[in-house]
Amino acid sequence: MVLVNEILGQIVQVNRSMTWGSLATLKPYANFLVDDDVERLKKAIDTKGVDEATIVKILGNRTLEQREQIAKNFKKQNNVELEAVLSKKLSGYLENIMITLLKSPTLLDAQVLKDAMKGLGTDEDTLIEILATRSSKELQAIKTVYKQEFQKDLEKDVASEATGRFQKLLLALLKNQREVNSNIINYELIEEDAKSLYAVASQKKNPDFDAWIPILTERSQNHLNRVFKLYKIYCTTDISDTIRKELKGDDEKGFLTLVQCIQNTPEYFADRLHSSMKGLGMRDKILTRLLVSRCEIDLLNIRAEFRKKYGKSLYSTIQADTKGDSQSALLGLCRAEDL
Repeated sequence: MVLVNEILGQIVQVNRSMTWGSLATLKPYANFLVDDDVERLKKAIDTKGVDEATIVKILGNRTLEQREQIAKNFKKQNNVELEAVLSKKLSGYLENIMITLLKSPTLLDAQVLKDAMKGLGTDEDTLIEILATRSSKELQAIKTVYKQEFQKDLEKDVASEATGRFQKLLLALLKNQREVNSNIINYELIEEDAKSLYAVASQKKNPDFDAWIPILTERSQNHLNRVFKLYKIYCTTDISDTIRKELKGDDEKGFLTLVQCIQNTPEYFADRLHSSMKGLGMRDKILTRLLVSRCEIDLLNIRAEFRKKYGKSLYSTIQADTKGDSQSALLGLCRAEDL
């Protein structure tokens, strides 16, 4: 039998989201003068018909920190919230983009989660997206803001909207117990986890995939990528293929999304962006939210994955599916063409 360490020695760790680092498309505006921006915004808002192009040029080219300063000074000088004024003066898609730009990432996530569970039917794709791609620290902040905004516990709302194994997976993610990445490689635990995953998958009748949940939601991203490599050696099939074969419906969707986010988060977001612009009618809010939430983190990574997977650039795809000032705002966040 081949020694475990020899097997593991052949495993090449590939984790693009970690090795590429933070590759933002939106950088701090070099000549930022908050009072000048506030004055120009006020003038653009008060202009007959509203000067939407100027509003886009300012808010779409400032980082979150700079936008927060603008909003703070706007209220101080005009005794009214900038968000409230823009909601009154703008409409449609452009209004959504500008208002989204003014929200903090944590508040935006909390509101998106609330909307995903509002009314008849649940948006499972959005639930798993947020919970699978946020860090433990971010999830804790989201739960706190959710409680403050809606006077409800996020865990209780999720538990009431989801059922079965999918519910268990979401609630496990909300416990935010995932270990941080470490330079220390625990080969024994890698082997143990890979064997545990394989033991479930190899069960002939009613495999208990609930046993996968603690491993997939508590181990670090780097550790799990090594586990997945070893799992493939044991099982002779990729873990995603096992999920597709053995699970259905929301369970399949939840586990596949989580595994993809662990293996390659930028590719997952590229898929979400592509889906938001696919077919008749764009899912405008998803496109906007993804661009706004990733433009100061890793949108360059996502752009590269989009180009690689779909054979065209994210920039040109947005350009083909949008128009007017909304197009200008979204292209500004995307920033550039990938040839």
